[in-house]
Amino acid sequence: MVDFTNLKQPYFIGEIGINHNGDMKIAKKLIDAVNACGWDCAKFQKRTPDICVPEHQKSKLRETPWGTMPYIDYKHKVEFNTPEYDIIDKYCKQKPVHWSASVWDLQSLEFLSQYDVPFIKIPSAMMTNTELVTKTAQTGVPVIMSTGMSTLEEVDKAVNNLCKHTDNYVLMHTNSSYPTPTNELNLSLIPFLKERYKCTVGYSGHEKDLEPTVMAATLGARIIERHITISHQLWGTDQKSSLEVLAMDMLYKRIKDIDTILGTSEKCVTPSEIAVRSKLRG
Repeated sequence: MVDFTNLKQPYFIGEIGINHNGDMKIAKKLIDAVNACGWDCAKFQKRTPDICVPEHQKSKLRETPWGTMPYIDYKHKVEFNTPEYDIIDKYCKQKPVHWSASVWDLQSLEFLSQYDVPFIKIPSAMMTNTELVTKTAQTGVPVIMSTGMSTLEEVDKAVNNLCKHTDNYVLMHTNSSYPTPTNELNLSLIPFLKERYKCTVGYSGHEKDLEPTVMAATLGARIIERHITISHQLWGTDQKSSLEVLAMDMLYKRIKDIDTILGTSEKCVTPSEIAVRSKLRG
């Protein structure tokens, strides 16, 4: 488990989600990318399709790389289960790199609880699911909760619920549109959430470029999450707003030294200035 209340440096999460398209080879390549770029965690999404897919969508036809099929069949096809997660668990431990998942229903929470994950994530869509938030907090595992597409009142309610069961939690500022329009990023919410809830705050970015995520870290986001892919050309709705490996590496290098760059609020003559001061002021 990770103590998110006392992070010494930013914690990087590579959101694989379902960008693996049900292919373990792609999943392993993405885990390799997380490890190679110095990121901390490879994250997936765990759903029980029969529960999570609304009834009116189950029979809708979907064009996929495997042909036209009902939406529910597509969701089952890309969903990893015990055999795949056993492989993921072993593969990540060998790196070593952390892994975890967002849980979308109680059955998925029970499933993920079988593994020694560093945290459990509640996605924005499930933030208002009081029972899921409660049960997740009661696991004793640190909780990361996204706050996209939510009102302040809804966040208040979810946080009040979390606080009854755990003090090791993180709120993620995010916008749930993919990709997020620049004028809707609203990064000023990061220090606002930190002040309002007195907790660790992170940022889950869905924008196409890197600068807003770097700015989020500067504003105090201690957990940095971005969707990742091995290629924007892969099939899937999240691929184009995800970071390829080169961008992952660039983002890490831009953020990893932010704490050092920001320094402290103490005004003093720095060691490198002493000789200059002596020369110019005598």
